[in-house]
Amino acid sequence: MIVKVFANFREICQAKTVEVPTDNGNRVIDILETLIRMFPALEEEVFTPERTLKPFVHVFINGLNVIHADGLETRVQEDDQFALFPPVAGG
Repeated sequence: MIVKVFANFREICQAKTVEVPTDNGNRVIDILETLIRMFPALEEEVFTPERTLKPFVHVFINGLNVIHADGLETRVQEDDQFALFPPVAGG
């Protein structure tokens, strides 16, 4: 699964995209957990202590925010476009 990362997530991953193995499942939560094992610094950026997405962190599958699907339980296919956006400040 190719995961596109943006803003400070790119700095942590040192790339615009990351190849994440799907051996541990094909739900959004599974992909994120594997990504965090690969880049532990992402954990405090992505998840609350309750293992929910932090406010303003967004996951899009094929352009649809997973909050409009099954949230972290949303199933993804290998060829889906998976994008992970951090909170961004602007003015």
